[in-house]
Amino acid sequence: MPETVVVIGGGAAGFFGAITATEANPDLRVILLEKTTKLLSKVRVSGGGRCNVTHACFQTSAFAQQYPRGQKALKKLLPLFSATDTIAWFEKRGVALRTEADGRMFPVSNSSETIVDCLLKAARNAGVEIKTGLGVQALQVYPDAPSSARFSLTLTSGEHLEAAKVLVATGGSPKPESYAWLQALGHTIERPLPSLFTLNVPASPLKELPGVSVPKARIKLVGHKLEMEGPLLITHWGLSGPAVLRFSAWGAKLMFDTHYTGTALVHWVPDFSEEQVRQQVQGQRASSPRKTVDANPLFALPARLWQRLCELAEVPASVKWAELPGKAQSKLIELLVRTPFEVKGKTTFKEEFVTCGGLALQELHLDRMESTLHPGLHFAGEVVDIDGITGGFNFQAAWTGGYLAGKAIAGRN
Repeated sequence: MPETVVVIGGGAAGFFGAITATEANPDLRVILLEKTTKLLSKVRVSGGGRCNVTHACFQTSAFAQQYPRGQKALKKLLPLFSATDTIAWFEKRGVALRTEADGRMFPVSNSSETIVDCLLKAARNAGVEIKTGLGVQALQVYPDAPSSARFSLTLTSGEHLEAAKVLVATGGSPKPESYAWLQALGHTIERPLPSLFTLNVPASPLKELPGVSVPKARIKLVGHKLEMEGPLLITHWGLSGPAVLRFSAWGAKLMFDTHYTGTALVHWVPDFSEEQVRQQVQGQRASSPRKTVDANPLFALPARLWQRLCELAEVPASVKWAELPGKAQSKLIELLVRTPFEVKGKTTFKEEFVTCGGLALQELHLDRMESTLHPGLHFAGEVVDIDGITGGFNFQAAWTGGYLAGKAIAGRN
């Protein structure tokens, strides 16, 4: 009788682990369980339905720096299965990837269904048994039982499964109770919290400018060291865009502790210091004294944003640079480098939320993604305490973890 392996979770990490295990050891019987009726749901919605597979960064240290949690672990893991390996894995199966200007990598088809179809086909070809609408209610470990029955799983259907090895790839959840069954096995759970969220600013001075964006801004939380740069998007509820998502990823614990409130300051032209902004404004005043202030944006800022900043600075309508009051000029400079936003909560970023926290990494043999407490129990994906910023980094962690767990399950590492 072949050994039975159960993979819990039908997401990216679960599929990658199941495929890797069966391809490396065809004698295994691998059963993948997904509690919902939807497989690979995050893969489908990632990147606006295009699937941001990985990131075109090929230096381990630089790649690992994109993870607020798990940097040290990934410096060990990525050399074992990197972005280069991910690209090759999909290309071998007929899926070519392309790189965008910011380094994000998508299938050439520009559709996440290409990735979903590839994973489903690879799983079926390898012989993975996929069961949907079937979750796990309880997992028990019997270390003294025969190796083929070391694990007993109670399913939501009331059935029981015995397995020689188990891969937990249940994804992340900000609800602590979601990890109770792992704690019952003696594992430590780092406090799970939301990451990759946008900021709610009910009294935003820019709430009438939804959709306006800048290619680079700096956002900082007053009273703390937390600050991030990147593209920023103004929304009808507050602030979003890569700069804000990075801000929320690195500040996940801090923002939770402050109840998602505080004053955020936005520097709209972070390549310029405050003194350089002042010099630019004064230079404009000297070189173009007859130009209208609110109709001639500086720093290539969007016209609507510039006009609103002028309004907030109480720049008189249609005033010429030569006639701009000193007080209004000083206020405009202040707003360019420090526009304040009173944050009052958060909003989940579409369906691409990520969990900060999860299974403590010190309780894993990282090269095998195997529990240090229970041999044969493996983990991959967001259920462990690894999470990255947007840009394909979270998927890469899933591919890497799933691959290493799958190899170990197959007895190949």
